[in-house]
Amino acid sequence: MSITQIAAFSAKAKTDAGLGEELKACQKLKEMFALAKDHGFDFDEDSLYPPNEPQFTEDQLSERLAKALLRA
Repeated sequence: MSITQIAAFSAKAKTDAGLGEELKACQKLKEMFALAKDHGFDFDEDSLYPPNEPQFTEDQLSERLAKALLRA
């Protein structure tokens, strides 16, 4: 269920410019979780990491979060 929530949040951030900007401004995971919760999404940190496929693109995240979540 968490993966579904993450994917839905990511998709909404891609189509909602304001939300996309807020997501890009997040520097810490707890900021991203709070933003997601404010928009009705609930997911846990474990679902963000491998072996799960990344649900966000590099251009959606701050440099700091991109390094943490999208590391190869």
